[in-house]
Amino acid sequence: MEFKTTLMDDIALERAIKRISHEIIEKNHGLDGILLVGIKTRGVPLAHRIKENLRQLEGVDVPVEELDITLYRDDLSEIADQPNINQDTLKRSTKGARIVLCDDVLYTGRTARAAIEAIMDHGRPKFIQLAVVVDRGHRELPIRPDYVGKNVPTSLEEVIAVNFKETDGIDQVDLYRK
Repeated sequence: MEFKTTLMDDIALERAIKRISHEIIEKNHGLDGILLVGIKTRGVPLAHRIKENLRQLEGVDVPVEELDITLYRDDLSEIADQPNINQDTLKRSTKGARIVLCDDVLYTGRTARAAIEAIMDHGRPKFIQLAVVVDRGHRELPIRPDYVGKNVPTSLEEVIAVNFKETDGIDQVDLYRK
């Protein structure tokens, strides 16, 4: 892949996550019953950062769960002959929960669909909202985010990489050409 440009530096990324955090509070009229669910890998640091912002803003310690959607992917056989499948990571029932699903990039909608399916297997939540750092378009399923850090129209030949210090050693969002 060929590097094209940096879309968000560390300051812009943090600002976007803070804005998402404020929007979660506003849209839900507080944080009662909110459960943050981060899709592995980069949805997890996003969920934890939102949690910290919510704690600072409202003084509420919102729980965070990590979700591995490998078993729910519709392209499982395309990933590898023997995909590495982790144990289910949700530790609690989602019955009646007010879930904010967190991921780095929304593209076709298939990852979000798989995550919704995994969540539903743990109980019927009151609702599921979707928070993403970047919405790049090209949806294949009727899924839209409730909270977006940045909308970036892309071509099919482009790739967006969201980097977090926790997983990549740097906070930055970059655009690449395939």
